[in-house]
Amino acid sequence: MNKKKKSLTYSSSAVDIKKANQLVEEIKSIVKKTNRLGADVELGGFGGIFDIRAIGYNDPLLVSSTDGVGTKLLLAIENNCYENIGIDLVAMCVNDLIVQGAEPLFFLDYFSTGSLSKKITRRVIKSISEGCEEANCALIGGETAEMPDFYSPNHFDLAGFSVGAVEREMLLPRNVVSGDVIIGIPSSGLHSNGYSLVRNVIKNMKLDVHDKTPYDNSKTFLEEFLSPTKIYVKQILQLLKNTEGVKGIAHITGGGLTENIPRIFKGKNITAEIDVLTWEKPKIYKWLYHSGNIKESEMLKTFNYGIGMALIVDQKKDKEIMNFLSKYGEESYKIGKIVENKGDGSKVDYV
Repeated sequence: MNKKKKSLTYSSSAVDIKKANQLVEEIKSIVKKTNRLGADVELGGFGGIFDIRAIGYNDPLLVSSTDGVGTKLLLAIENNCYENIGIDLVAMCVNDLIVQGAEPLFFLDYFSTGSLSKKITRRVIKSISEGCEEANCALIGGETAEMPDFYSPNHFDLAGFSVGAVEREMLLPRNVVSGDVIIGIPSSGLHSNGYSLVRNVIKNMKLDVHDKTPYDNSKTFLEEFLSPTKIYVKQILQLLKNTEGVKGIAHITGGGLTENIPRIFKGKNITAEIDVLTWEKPKIYKWLYHSGNIKESEMLKTFNYGIGMALIVDQKKDKEIMNFLSKYGEESYKIGKIVENKGDGSKVDYV
């Protein structure tokens, strides 16, 4: 006797298109908050639109960046904390644009998961929107992909994509030479790099991340670990617009000062000489250094170690630049200088 086979559908395969469409409708009001001149933040089209002519550039170059937030996302998922993770995503992209002098214009996100939770996704998109607002960057589109069997239950991944513009003559870096000064702008903490090592320290210590930190009884380790990445867009744009002498900027992410500053050099035979005693390290780094038994050399090449942005500036302009940052409410430190390469091939020396 033949039994009629049940007809298969996409929803029976654990992909709910109706839920995804409902989500798009629910986040439209959140996304509209990121609107800016030149942008079209109406969701639903096949591609996001931006009118670069509307914002008045004369001879613009487009600069693009893509990034994620790494295994910091696992800490957020494990502890149901999504309020800052979207800010991290935006920051990791737009901070990479601003170091070339580019104003972030628009942002797109990619959210992929095993089973779509509208509640969690809304929280993440709201956080992305907040990051875009802070960077004056329009959230003009994105993609939510539901992929059962590809991800573990309740897990998801994030990627971000951003495009900025800079007038051709203002593109950074330019003319970095021996004698230039290195100015550091502080980070807000761990930002979004080195979390595989952080999670290893947590595991080895059997640390309860909900415990208060030993150096600040008002804050838990989880709050410290999930503190959002600082967005430097507004202060750096104002600095570039109102001062002269900035020759290059490095966003200090994975690889730390050790690997990110040399990206400015473009093959020049010079070295960054850094004095690690010139800035105050966030207390979380001091805790990791001692509790995790991590060498300082490892701290310097894995984390930002307290410096989120490193500016290479003309030695005649360093005080003017630091004064401007101070008036803007931004702390800064003179952390080193550019010297002739000593012949050993090193690009960063610590003194």
